[in-house]
Amino acid sequence: MDFPQLPKPIRDWKLNLEHPESGHDRGRRPYFEGWYVKLVSADRSRRLAIIPGLFRGEDNKVEAFVQVLDGAAGRSWYVAYPESEYWAGRGEFVVQVGPNRFTSSGIELDIPAGIDHPAVSGKVSYESAFQPWPVTVRAPGAMGWYAYVPTLECYHGVVSFGHALDGELTVAGSPSDFSGGRGYIEQDWGQAFPAGYVWMHTNHFNDPSISLMASVAMIPWRRGRFPGLLVGLKTRDQFYRFATYTGAKTQVLQVTDHHVELTVRSRDGMTCTMTADRPDGALLHAPIRSEMHKRVEETLKATVALRLTDQSGNVLLEDVGSVAGLEVHGEIEPLLHPKL
Repeated sequence: MDFPQLPKPIRDWKLNLEHPESGHDRGRRPYFEGWYVKLVSADRSRRLAIIPGLFRGEDNKVEAFVQVLDGAAGRSWYVAYPESEYWAGRGEFVVQVGPNRFTSSGIELDIPAGIDHPAVSGKVSYESAFQPWPVTVRAPGAMGWYAYVPTLECYHGVVSFGHALDGELTVAGSPSDFSGGRGYIEQDWGQAFPAGYVWMHTNHFNDPSISLMASVAMIPWRRGRFPGLLVGLKTRDQFYRFATYTGAKTQVLQVTDHHVELTVRSRDGMTCTMTADRPDGALLHAPIRSEMHKRVEETLKATVALRLTDQSGNVLLEDVGSVAGLEVHGEIEPLLHPKL
């Protein structure tokens, strides 16, 4: 399969900062990049996460992949491809893995059935414009000024907080109509996933203009590490960010077998509380330095109660989101007790 030739990496640095949704591979090792493409049908009965990407380990292990998470059925599968069948664009969201294509216009899937996975095929188009995390010179996307630090273990971006869907995918011979549904796209790239993190997302609130992404993760920094905070809350008229680089702090992080509660406070005193349940999920492969390890449990069945208050305690927003993505993984004790 022929792919367009990529620009030389040295010329891509500034372009990639301005377009965090694009490919970031510079041939380094270890390295991974992946896009999380979430699709939810209009009646919310069908919910899929499709994850294309590339992994290059510390040894000679290199592979492209497409992961599929069937959130309604609680199952997942991982399909590997040769590196030669992978391509990601610069300055735009265009990713191809074998015959599977992902762009700002939609996705096309053609995954034949294998020994350990069913066939997946079809097309879903995006019927409204993307709503990305804002990009400015001082804060090029979700990473803020940390995007300029070349030695971070993992970088994160939000390609679209929400967009309308149209089309159909067939999974294991069963058609799923996504017409009138809603999508979400984010991405990660770097050397490996954090050793411990909590992540959640939903854009299915009673108010359809609301979309939430929140994460707390252990971030390696020089010879130590620190708990990094990143919350993006988009409403019809406002965009609120609570992040380590904005001076926001985690006030409460409680994790049990059944619930997750996260309360964050901005430098000027605004508070956001997110309380999620923890239904069962399915295991996804995640990058460590040596392999794509099947170790991360994710559900697309969670609900998230959201409450936003101003500096005086007045409620600005209160709503509940459904069909939420939720992951709790790894060494979370340092996140629960940062002084340990």
